[in-house]
Amino acid sequence: MLKSTDYEYKYEAAKNYFAKGQYNRSATLLNELITIFKGMTNAEESLYMLGMCYYNQKDYQTASQTFIQYCNVYPQGTYAELARFHAGKALYLDTPEPRLDQSATYSAIQQLQMFLEYFPQSAKKGEAQTMIFALQDKLVMKEYLAARLYYNLGNYMGNNYLSCVITAQNALRDYPYTSLREDLSIMILRAKYEMAVYSVEDRKTERYREAVDEYYAFKNEFPDSKYMKDADRIFDESEKILKD
Repeated sequence: MLKSTDYEYKYEAAKNYFAKGQYNRSATLLNELITIFKGMTNAEESLYMLGMCYYNQKDYQTASQTFIQYCNVYPQGTYAELARFHAGKALYLDTPEPRLDQSATYSAIQQLQMFLEYFPQSAKKGEAQTMIFALQDKLVMKEYLAARLYYNLGNYMGNNYLSCVITAQNALRDYPYTSLREDLSIMILRAKYEMAVYSVEDRKTERYREAVDEYYAFKNEFPDSKYMKDADRIFDESEKILKD
């Protein structure tokens, strides 16, 4: 079949392999056919089907690249909506754990946002939004882990508590609706308190007041927080120092 010059026969065979779930065989034929069919009727379906072959084989990077290629060549094509959706979903499925580099996560968010811009009324809108939220939570988790590391380092080779506060505050600013908002907020409170504890004498009063202000902000937003016992302890100890 590979040696055959009957391209219509190859095209039907590729579709048949695809229908049977034999994606590797289908992709082998389609890779040849998309060049042969360039400018012809079957070219569009061949390219989309090739993307789905890679997608179903879990070769998500190649799948996304193929879907993006489809969208560039056929922006108003029959499969444009599905191609844009799967370009983002493929990258979503290939994103690494939060501790690793998150470049792929940013790319996935970008592709999914493009899908929503092009097809705001799509039936897949909800799924795309859910994936974006999950990807954003992954980015927040990376920031949370970084902030926690700074907190655990404490005063080792510098004021890591300040770095913890800045990192956590940036995460809350960039992703205000994250599910980790409470965890980031208590970390800010704890870090500000530790900064006060280890501060030089002429800065102690100012920093304990900052810790108290942070406590009120935390209590106002999370009155029933699982961390409230620890927050109250920080408040009581800070108030005691300020009254002395």
